[in-house]
Amino acid sequence: MGGGGQQTESGEPAKSAGDGGPGAVGSGRGGGNLSVFTWEEVQKHSHKGDQWLVIDRKVYNVTQWVKRHPGGIRVISHYAGEDATEAFTAFHPNLTFPRKFLKSLLIGELADTEPSQEAGKNAVVVQDFQALRERVEKEGLLRAKPLFFSLYLGHILLLEALSLGLLWHWGTSWSVTLLCSVILATSQSQAGWLQHDFGHLSVFKKSSWNHILHKFIIGHIKGASANWWNHRHFQHHAKPNVFCKDPDVNMLHLFVLGDSQPVEYGIKKLKYIPWYNPLTSDQHSLNNYCVWLEVIMSGCNTKRSCLLKDLAWSMTFYLRYFCCYYPFFGFFGCIVFFTFVRFLESHWFVWVTQMSHLPMDIDHEKHHDWLTMQLNATCNIEQSPFNDWFSGHLNFQIEHHLFPTMPRHNYQAVAPLVQALCEKHHIPYQVKTLQGAFADIISSLKKSGDLWLDAYLHK
Repeated sequence: MGGGGQQTESGEPAKSAGDGGPGAVGSGRGGGNLSVFTWEEVQKHSHKGDQWLVIDRKVYNVTQWVKRHPGGIRVISHYAGEDATEAFTAFHPNLTFPRKFLKSLLIGELADTEPSQEAGKNAVVVQDFQALRERVEKEGLLRAKPLFFSLYLGHILLLEALSLGLLWHWGTSWSVTLLCSVILATSQSQAGWLQHDFGHLSVFKKSSWNHILHKFIIGHIKGASANWWNHRHFQHHAKPNVFCKDPDVNMLHLFVLGDSQPVEYGIKKLKYIPWYNPLTSDQHSLNNYCVWLEVIMSGCNTKRSCLLKDLAWSMTFYLRYFCCYYPFFGFFGCIVFFTFVRFLESHWFVWVTQMSHLPMDIDHEKHHDWLTMQLNATCNIEQSPFNDWFSGHLNFQIEHHLFPTMPRHNYQAVAPLVQALCEKHHIPYQVKTLQGAFADIISSLKKSGDLWLDAYLHK
């Protein structure tokens, strides 16, 4: 993966996962005299300091490149020793650009007797999904409608102005302050969904425009770090719900998730806090605050120059915030008001982002193909105008994970095609009600806690 979602220009049709012919990535190096490898040999190079991967049957040594990878070291390292063709295609809008970097990394190709994917990946599923992607590209479903995103940004700015206008006209009574808090929490949540669009390069053809707007939305409007978001979020998409690879399920020994981890921790008699405890059944809400703690500590894994740029963008948010609200609340009042808005927003954010992942399969690496891996880790929520707006179209989480650079207004159009493909290969395609999805979060947390407790006491 050349850029982990950090590249330029618009997409082009991807080559078949099994294409090892003249058009394959990086072909022709060394006058066509390429070394030949087996999967067994490739898989030996999957450790820190020694990392190979396969794209379109070509073998690349990315050991040194990972340090310069625009998408971060970890996202590309997660595919060391594996076929990364599907992830490479999914994350890069324009495959021509990252291929320029791949040429110098090419060391050989798979032997003719070797399959295009390692064991565990269904070649037929891979081919069918590639055909679906080509159809999606042909029908223009990866092209965005600028008016949609312009209006979306406009409604966020309108909410920000409305909050300030209410305080200016009606004063700072408890009722007005509470109403303004709700309005600001709404605008901040919606800004979170919008920065997500730009972060995935799904709005503009030119990557640089997406990056600028991403920094503006997440930095100036939300006060967070674009590089922190990139570092974590692309890992989540690359290996969703995979322990040690998806940061969203690595809870720093505070929580246990899924079915396997609670049992492992319980057998080892690890007394880390489980998601659910009979004495503190609302323990899961602590995750809300962990999210924002990470925002405050953002940039820890990025280069210093990127961190300074993100810090500058974030400072513009805090300067604007205090300039606007200090006259109404004073310094201490601004801190309290800001904290309450973040408290409201954090609950919105956590419930929406977890409803499609937390109740799904959470386990160690299984090396599935792209379609199977994403469907095991994601589910959808019923479509409705409210659900679309409330979740930033992340109620179509399946389609978003399969096509991370697709503009969100096209999810509904591609959903029937994805569902048909899943039915063909007997892959579960789950769609829930919003209320049912929220309830499943609670039940999955309780189940994980119960599994831990049972293993801790009896195994």
